[in-house]
Amino acid sequence: MITLSHYLALGAILFIIGMFGVLTRRNAIGILMSIELMLNAVNLNFVAFSRYLPPGALTGQVFAIFVITVAAAEAAVGLAIVLGLFRNFRTVNVDEINLMKW
Repeated sequence: MITLSHYLALGAILFIIGMFGVLTRRNAIGILMSIELMLNAVNLNFVAFSRYLPPGALTGQVFAIFVITVAAAEAAVGLAIVLGLFRNFRTVNVDEINLMKW
């Protein structure tokens, strides 16, 4: 039987993998993908908590929908910023981009 602790462990593992990706990636698109993985781990926890709360409470699913909406907006804005940086600097490696240097 799958319990709440299984879902929370899976969510924690996904969040840690996403955090590791954010901290170690040099590519801006890889960093955005890792942030999306972290947001999906949070969604998994929201839905799991909602499943094990009193019946009829859809708060976890509602919060998950809000997080999905914010993640979609974050992906659109993030990719627009990456595209702008690539047009100016011809690279998407974040350690090679120095905005203070002209």
